[in-house]
Amino acid sequence: MADRSIAKSVLKEHFGYEAFRPGQEGVVGAILSGRDALAVMPTGAGKSVCYQVPGVVMGGLTLVVSPLVSLMGDQVRSLVDAGIRGAYLNSTLTPSQQSTVLKRALEGAYQIMYVAPERLSDERFLEFAQQAAIPLVAVDEAHCVSQWGQDFRPSYMTIGDFIDALPQRPVVAGFTATATERVRRDVVRLLGLQNPYEVVTGFDRPNLYFGVEHSEPKRKLAWVASYALEHAADSGIVYCSTRKDTDKVHAALVKAGVKAARYHAGMPAAARTESQRAFIADDAPVMVATNAFGMGIDKSNVRYVIHHNMPGSIEAYYQEAGRAGRDGEPSTCMLLWSDGDVSTCRFFIEQESGNDELTPAEADAVRASRRRLLEAMCGYCHTTGCLRSYILGYFGEAEGVSVGGRPSGDLGSASRCARDASGDLGSVSGHERDAFSGARGGELSASSGESTNTREAYPSLGGEVPDLPAGTARGCSNCSNCEGAYEAVDVTSEARAVMRCVKELRGRFGKGVVVDVLRGAKTAKMLELRLDKAASYHTVALSVAQVKEIIELLAAGGYLTITEGTYPVVGLGPRAREAAEDGFALSMKRVVRKPERTKASAGSGRAFGASGTGSAAGEADPALFECLRTLRKRLADEAGVPPYIVFSDATLRDMCGKLPATDDEFLDVSGVGATKLARYGEAFLAEIAAYEQASAPAPTP
Repeated sequence: MADRSIAKSVLKEHFGYEAFRPGQEGVVGAILSGRDALAVMPTGAGKSVCYQVPGVVMGGLTLVVSPLVSLMGDQVRSLVDAGIRGAYLNSTLTPSQQSTVLKRALEGAYQIMYVAPERLSDERFLEFAQQAAIPLVAVDEAHCVSQWGQDFRPSYMTIGDFIDALPQRPVVAGFTATATERVRRDVVRLLGLQNPYEVVTGFDRPNLYFGVEHSEPKRKLAWVASYALEHAADSGIVYCSTRKDTDKVHAALVKAGVKAARYHAGMPAAARTESQRAFIADDAPVMVATNAFGMGIDKSNVRYVIHHNMPGSIEAYYQEAGRAGRDGEPSTCMLLWSDGDVSTCRFFIEQESGNDELTPAEADAVRASRRRLLEAMCGYCHTTGCLRSYILGYFGEAEGVSVGGRPSGDLGSASRCARDASGDLGSVSGHERDAFSGARGGELSASSGESTNTREAYPSLGGEVPDLPAGTARGCSNCSNCEGAYEAVDVTSEARAVMRCVKELRGRFGKGVVVDVLRGAKTAKMLELRLDKAASYHTVALSVAQVKEIIELLAAGGYLTITEGTYPVVGLGPRAREAAEDGFALSMKRVVRKPERTKASAGSGRAFGASGTGSAAGEADPALFECLRTLRKRLADEAGVPPYIVFSDATLRDMCGKLPATDDEFLDVSGVGATKLARYGEAFLAEIAAYEQASAPAPTP
């Protein structure tokens, strides 16, 4: 109990918060009581506090295993700015600097040290660790240990061996923002967590607006440039799937007058470092990047994340989109996708070389898992239901099952881990494909009279539909689907025509031929193969794109299969017979209007209920807020730290609302602790006082 009381004092003194956020206190308490822990918290929920506070309270040296070598410097500067003694050890330091860090660590100079997972295999570091007093090993981005996660890193497999080699086992805690139930089980087993305290705080981020738009490549560029120019004062990230697209989008934004940086693995290391510095320091508010950028970025004032291309999984999308609004302020997550994006993702999966530590069979299983992850991502793009509910359902939250998704956490995983306890290699069974088939949930319903929360969305439950908690909304009112940008169009009859055609063609042809037969194309190939005589010839009156979308929807539902490889063909899936039953129904999106998101409202959200940030954003004096932002930038530049390390946007808005005039009042501002009061209090109090004096009405004569 005493440790928990001390923990709250540390939270206030160093981080400026009166109370822990949901989920944090339980994790901190478990660690302080000597128990292992696994925490799954969305980006921005404060995972780092869960190991930083115990790191201060427990004494000794807490090790934080992180894959984010390029960001360790910023993470440590953030600690030091909060009055915590931190250090990092990675390949960016010279051998002499590394020796100095290790020597000082043994002398007790640091409370928390960040290390890359590769460092744990180094004999010199292991020798150091065996001499140091290490009460806690925190594993950040813990999902990287699982081969079924989207960011599997073989170096994470060595963490368990490192812990076993220590003379006294420390408390071990894993932290991640995105992990299905399958991945969580992997993390517990592979990190060797012993009876861990587990918490999944929920994946919902009420302050985030989610949008999806099907768009051709040229229109995407215009959309991104227009949005960035309209929100020139905001910081944003634009994700692209390839280096070529990253360069193209970056060039277009710069030409349009947007201050943008770029980041991808093909750039020289020095150029990447400078781009990252410019973005974090707000010198280049917009970052155009591949997924090589962003994991662990603590920049709290990212107001929008735009995906110029569709990612390969819901996990990857949610992790990247979640970099918006870490401070709880209303922010926008927009996904622009085209048919070519799906092909690009499939190409990357098939061309993936894997790594030397996997057997060919294991590599095949990983590719199979990635294909299933992609199918779920396609479902997100196509769903006519609530986008937020789709995401929550995917991660297994009951609140999310009203539209799309499914209640279990195994979506996107192969039948079991490639190396389970018995050492056997898992395979993907037909039954498990059935368990996946609700991925597109919003389009599939068991009967025309039921909502989308039906047995079709949850075949793995044997037809049982989970009940929603009392009061759960059927829509979030804060995504493009719930805004009414689209309507669901019934295409059940056309879907059955597709099924009949595929059956008639006996799975011998690809999607293009199926489309041509259904639409009655008079091509040479049709005539040569006498496909114009097929019973299903010219039985659908839809566009090529619409028929292809129906095929994709049916494939995602398990009614059809599309083989992988150079020449994929379309065949009947394990649920093909169900398409002929009375309960089968299929719908697809049709644009009814473009959401009118004005310059003032786009990306700023509306009322966000429990988050409380919508009203805060509206009440802050814009002129004072800009004065404080300017001061923050000046102080950050003078100190050589990113502006968000000084104070977050949310803290500045709280200053605008509370208008502190004394040290005690300044301490009442959320995010202000004793260390930051001493460091920045005088300057901010003076700025607020000067603004109030300048804004005061002139005295009446």
